Amino acid sequence: MRRLIPSPALSVALLLLWILLMQSLSAGTLVMGAALALFWPAVTVKLRPTPVRLRRPLVMARLFCRVLLEMLRSNAEVSWVILTRRSRDIRSGFVLIPLELKDPNGLAVLAMIVTFTPGTAWAQVSADDRVLLLHVLAIQSETDLVAFIKHHYERPLREIFE
Repeated sequence: MRRLIPSPALSVALLLLWILLMQSLSAGTLVMGAALALFWPAVTVKLRPTPVRLRRPLVMARLFCRVLLEMLRSNAEVSWVILTRRSRDIRSGFVLIPLELKDPNGLAVLAMIVTFTPGTAWAQVSADDRVLLLHVLAIQSETDLVAFIKHHYERPLREIFE
């Protein structure tokens, strides 16, 4: 059974995502979604660094809501910056963020969060996974940005994954 469904949570998430993308509950959609939900986790099992053990579902829900709100806020902020400032007046650059998060799955989620958030992009993580190099479109305060990421993203991810 474990070979057929190596990651039940991932399979369920893929099926739900497929249904949302297709916007249908037809038999064809459900069969294709189930096939994909079984196929992809089985063929990618070797690509996952460590088994995922999720803890603290309420922390996950709060983090999801926080990321969603931050994405909306960042969309508005980036749009405002692009529409109202000249490019030479935008202070963009790289920011180093020290990391305490060690779990590779947690680091992968952190990478997705900062990449999904407009105005930021994960550039590199150090070889020892202790420092994240983040590119930021409009830097206001490096200190505030580091504190924000550590408090709002890294801390909950540590609770969930470590």
